[in-house]
Amino acid sequence: MIAVIVRTGFRALRRDRGAFLLSFILPIAFFSIFAMVFAGMGSSTTPRVSVLVVDEDRTAVSERLVRGLRREPSLAASTRPETKKGQPVPPDYTAATAETAVKQGVAPPALIIPQGFGANPVAFGPGTDRQPIRILHDSSDPVAAQVVAGLLQKVVMTSLPDAMAGEGMKYFEQASGGLTPRQRQDMELNLSKFHDQMQKRDQEGNTPAADGGNNAGGLAAVDVRDVVGEKKRSPMISFYAAGIGVMFLLFTASASAGSLLSEAECGALDRILSARVGMTTLLAGKMTYCTLLAFLQLTLMFLWGAAVFHLELFTHLPGFLVMTAATSFAVASFGMLLATVSRTRGQQAAISTLLILTMSAIGGSMLPRFLMPEAMKKAGLFTFNAWAIDGYTKVFWRDEPVSHLAPQVAVLIGSGMVLFLIARRFARRWEYS
Repeated sequence: MIAVIVRTGFRALRRDRGAFLLSFILPIAFFSIFAMVFAGMGSSTTPRVSVLVVDEDRTAVSERLVRGLRREPSLAASTRPETKKGQPVPPDYTAATAETAVKQGVAPPALIIPQGFGANPVAFGPGTDRQPIRILHDSSDPVAAQVVAGLLQKVVMTSLPDAMAGEGMKYFEQASGGLTPRQRQDMELNLSKFHDQMQKRDQEGNTPAADGGNNAGGLAAVDVRDVVGEKKRSPMISFYAAGIGVMFLLFTASASAGSLLSEAECGALDRILSARVGMTTLLAGKMTYCTLLAFLQLTLMFLWGAAVFHLELFTHLPGFLVMTAATSFAVASFGMLLATVSRTRGQQAAISTLLILTMSAIGGSMLPRFLMPEAMKKAGLFTFNAWAIDGYTKVFWRDEPVSHLAPQVAVLIGSGMVLFLIARRFARRWEYS
C-alpha cells in the first residue's frame, strides 16, 4: 500500500504543473542565481570594479601608475567618459568632474593621483611627506573602495619597482650608517639601469603581475573619502524599502489581478461582459485598482520607514511620488498579464511565484546588484525591480532632481503599457468563449 500511495503522489505532482515548477524548477533557478553571484568569491580572482582615474601629477611615474591601473584585470579603469557615437572624444576627468560622476553613479569610486606624487611615490613606513592618493567613494557600494585601495598597492608594486628599490636604498643607508661614495655611485648606476629596463618593458606592455595578494603593505599613502551618503542618517533604508517593496508589490498585483480567473471560473465574468462592460474597460478598471493598491502599499512602507527608521521621505516627496506611481503602474500591468496568460488560478499562482522570485533575485531586491557579475547586472535590467531600485536610489541616496528620473520612469511606464496591450490580446479568449 505504501508503494501505491507513493506512485499516486508522484502522478498527482506530474499532473499539477504549478507544484512541479515550485518543487523542482524554482530551487534550481535560485541555486543558479546565487551560485553565479558567489562562485568567484572563493577564487583567487577579484570581481572587476569600475574606477575613474585622474592624474593631476602628470609625471612619468604617475603615467606608469595609470597604465598599470588600466592593465589590472580586476579593475575597469577609465580616465575619461565613454565616447558617444558621432561625438568628439571627451576630455579627461578632473577631480571635480570625477567627483560629480561618482555622485551620479557612473562608478562607485574615483582615484585621484595628486600633484607631487611622482617625487615620493612609495615608502616602507609612515612617511609624512608623501602626497596621499585620494579615493572618492560612493558608500552605497561598501566593497568598491576597499577593493580599489588594495589593488592600488598591488599596482604600485608591479608598476613602480624602481621607486621601491630607491626607497629601499634610503632605508638601507640609514640602517647601515651611510654608504661610501663608491657604493653610492654603484647603487645609483644600477638603479638607473633598472629604471631604463622598466620603462622599456612598460612601453612594450609587459608589466609583470603580482603573485597572489592584492595589498603591498601600504606602499602608497591612500586617503578614502565618502562623497555620497556621508551625511545620511539611515543610508540603506531607502534601498531595502524599494527592493522589498517592489517584490511584494509584484505578489500583491498578481493576486489582485487573479480575480479575473476566479470570476471566469465561477461564471461571473460572463455576466459582467454581458452587461455591456467591454473587456478593455474591465481590464482598465482592474488595472487601476491594482495600481492604486500598490501605490498605497508602497506609501505605507515608506511612511513606516520615515517614522521608525528615520527615512528622509518628506524632503524627497516629489521624486518619491513620481517613482511610486510609475512602479505601481508597471507591477499592476505585470499582474494583469499573468492573469490573462494563465488558464487557472493555481497555474497563475505557480507561474507568478517562479517569475517574481527570480526577477527579485536578479533585479536586486534580495541582494545588491553591485555584488553581481556583469552579465547578471545586464540581465537585471529586464526586471522592474532593477529600474525601480535605481530610481529610488537617485531620489533618496543621490538627491537628484525629478528630471533625472526620466530613464527609469520611461522604462516602467513604457513596459507597463506594452504588457497591458499584450494582456488585452490574451483576454480575447473570454470574449469568444
